[in-house]
Amino acid sequence: MAESQPPPGRPPGALAPLAERALLVAFAIALAATLGALFIGEIIGQMPCTLCWYQRIAMFPLVPVFGVALWRADPQGALYAWPLTLAGLLLAAWHAGLYAGIVPRAIMPCSADGPSCTDSAQVILGLPIPYLSLAAFAAITICLCFAGRPRS
Repeated sequence: MAESQPPPGRPPGALAPLAERALLVAFAIALAATLGALFIGEIIGQMPCTLCWYQRIAMFPLVPVFGVALWRADPQGALYAWPLTLAGLLLAAWHAGLYAGIVPRAIMPCSADGPSCTDSAQVILGLPIPYLSLAAFAAITICLCFAGRPRS
């Protein structure tokens, strides 16, 4: 079975234009989310709750993963990001469910005596942080779906 050849002018193993754009957008989203989380924690001084920490663990490594994939024009770059992205997406969905009241409060990690995402100070651009995290991971997931497309 013969492999398809890259278009003229593109080296073998290079990213397809759609995949490259999708990885670039995913990189920008991950970078913005990482810088936003660092700004909230280090500049504003608001401590993240437990679920926010777990989401940071999933988001922060995506910046170098996407950066190296873009730098090396690695067609498999999206593959490396899938586990972190899906873990972050599931955590963010759980967190958003807690915030929205869909998940019972008896198992809520945010508390009144510790770091919490439930107060009004945890709203950025009119959206609560759990929803912003969910939106970021969902957008990265969509980008990864496009980044995995074969060359045309």
